[in-house]
Amino acid sequence: MARYTGPAVKQSRREGVALTDKAQKYLDRRGYPPGEHGRGRIRQSEYLLQLREKQKTRRYYGVLEKQFRRYYKKASQQPGITGENLLRILETRLDNVVFRLGFAGTRRQARQFVVHGHFQVNGKRVNIPSYQVRPDDIIMMKPGAPIADRVQEATEIGATVAPWLQADHDGFNGKVLRVPDRDEIDAPVEEQLIVELYSK
Repeated sequence: MARYTGPAVKQSRREGVALTDKAQKYLDRRGYPPGEHGRGRIRQSEYLLQLREKQKTRRYYGVLEKQFRRYYKKASQQPGITGENLLRILETRLDNVVFRLGFAGTRRQARQFVVHGHFQVNGKRVNIPSYQVRPDDIIMMKPGAPIADRVQEATEIGATVAPWLQADHDGFNGKVLRVPDRDEIDAPVEEQLIVELYSK
């Protein structure tokens, strides 16, 4: 299973947006890209803006390039606006839904919980982070899972549940009410730039 295991702070500095809560304090202190030439002048071009937006979106959701390209192809074949379809596909990944329900502090933690088989969808154990949830799906923590304390801690921090989801933090379960609308997705993404990049 391929995935990025390097420092999230480095990626946050590269994209100029905090991909984790911890990364924000580093961005406040060093808000320029990492590396020897991080503070140098970069010639902005249309292609560079589009590429950086695509990379930022990939890293925000923790998706690798090949999978992201497949998501885009799937989104372009669906009716409606391609950019919004792409964001909906990314938002309805199981690891993201676990995070949006408030059962994990970060998407990385949510991914780990899912991979270790601590969550069920409609009563069946699912350990695939990219599993696409659908309206009326019930997501719940497996009874007796050893992560109960960590999930409880994540819910107490003050997690806000997305409006297209319904969460029961006491029972460690949630429900997908519907597919999210664009204005309900608070990801710092300009999806039109991604569409322009892949349309070339």
